[in-house]
Amino acid sequence: AFYMVPGIMGMILTMTMVMITSMAIVREREHGTLEQLIVTPMKSWELMLGKIIPYVFVGLVQAGVALMVGILVFDLPIRGNLIELFLYTLLFIVASLSLGILISNFSQTQMQAMQLSFFVFMPSVLLSGFMFPREAMPEFFFQIGKVLPLTFYLQIMRSIVLKGVGIKALWPQVGALLLFISIVLTISVAKFKKKLA
Repeated sequence: AFYMVPGIMGMILTMTMVMITSMAIVREREHGTLEQLIVTPMKSWELMLGKIIPYVFVGLVQAGVALMVGILVFDLPIRGNLIELFLYTLLFIVASLSLGILISNFSQTQMQAMQLSFFVFMPSVLLSGFMFPREAMPEFFFQIGKVLPLTFYLQIMRSIVLKGVGIKALWPQVGALLLFISIVLTISVAKFKKKLA
């Protein structure tokens, strides 16, 4: 339970955050409200930010509830700093939302967005270290796992919750999440601008 509960928390956040935001821009397009947003003086990155911010709070509430259940039901020990844990959870939520926005930019319908979300979700389950140890994976799949934000988040969660370590040990994983966010959001904004053009 101690090993799985932090992993389940990451899985719940991945599934909900990616799926919810992957439908954000597609829904606007299907309902015909995207054109109304385009004629406002809003910049592309401001629109993306507007789509992400409400779900950040939803994600933090989800994380808080999942952590509380882990502590109360499974006696999950929190050996590290809770503020750090929520700070890195916030980073992971933004990374998942960024991925959802990217999927939304490449999708034409909500069904397409949902299917692409599952296309991201399944490798996250299998290759992030949630179910199987990453060290035992073939090199090809091990490298694919390095692209998934859940891989780094699971390492962060398990390290803080079970080992009580801090930023000194976790800076490579935190750096990887920050790099993922910056790359994916940049691609999303560029793709959205191209669509407008």
